[in-house]
Amino acid sequence: YGNLSSSLRDVLGAPPEIDENDYLNRSRVQVGESTIGFRPEHDRFRLTPKHFAYLRVAEGCSHACTFCAIPGFRGKFRSKDFDDVINEAKVLVASGAKELNLVAEDTNQYYLDRPRDGRNLALLLRELGKIEGLHWIRILYAYPSYFSEDLIDEIATNPKVCKYIDMPLQHISNLCLLAMNRPPKDHTMNLLNKLRERIPDLALRTTFISGFPSEREEDHAELVSFVKTFAFQRMGAFAYSEEEGTPAAEYEEQLDEELRQARRDELISLQQGIGEEWARGMHGKEVDVLVDGVTEDGELFGRTQWDAPDIDNIVFLSESEDDSVPRLEVGQMRRCVVTGRSIFDLEAVPVV
Repeated sequence: YGNLSSSLRDVLGAPPEIDENDYLNRSRVQVGESTIGFRPEHDRFRLTPKHFAYLRVAEGCSHACTFCAIPGFRGKFRSKDFDDVINEAKVLVASGAKELNLVAEDTNQYYLDRPRDGRNLALLLRELGKIEGLHWIRILYAYPSYFSEDLIDEIATNPKVCKYIDMPLQHISNLCLLAMNRPPKDHTMNLLNKLRERIPDLALRTTFISGFPSEREEDHAELVSFVKTFAFQRMGAFAYSEEEGTPAAEYEEQLDEELRQARRDELISLQQGIGEEWARGMHGKEVDVLVDGVTEDGELFGRTQWDAPDIDNIVFLSESEDDSVPRLEVGQMRRCVVTGRSIFDLEAVPVV
């Protein structure tokens, strides 16, 4: 590759009178800073259907989790301007969005990095709830801290806020949490119990890392026991993977890949049973369903408030036998009754 630049110049027909060093200097890619400014969500090319959208409320992360490289390329946590978020939400809803999924690296830390003026995630949820035509507001990627009393009350009482919180915990063993630089077990347990007590019909979603460096058999057993007893409505697990440049990648006690995968598989298998039990308990209940699309087999499907797009369960929909009930259409929000299940996915028909 020593003469690659000259060869490319010959192939591409670069004028011979250009000095090679000057040509290379002027051709270098300029890499931007990790603290680049925000871009309005409605200006982006949306890959989602019209009836739901993602709305970024903050960028970056100021935590120092030892397994994560995000702060290095996204910069420190910084909240998007409050009024800008509201205005972007209004544009997205006007374009057809019935559901807004709030995203950030730490969504519930919103506006805590700014001077205290009463604006925070609780107030944002309240103001978003006033937007006509918006049905669901979903909180994704919350951190296991920053849940003020006002925020918990707003989630519990605002009818447009989905009773769903996505909060990756990563582990429950204190030794692993310490190695990850995450909040300790007692803090997490107190928060989880408070959320379940205060928010009716809450579905908690979390993710765990299996096979973190130095994770002992007893640490994994503690995590397995926790998953069994707490029974998250939604849960994912991932085998640990080294991120270049992170402290955890340099830890000496790296586990074999086969062991990481085996521990992950045990958690996933356990959660499948919990998910089936949850779906079994939904039989006969009426729920609101956002009709998302059509399967390859031509079957309509949607989601409940307890299911985020693309990562959680779905609801298989059939038309009502009652001719007075309107036909289903993609993008509608419909009241349905659960008639059955397919493993942990629900089956339902519209009632209105």
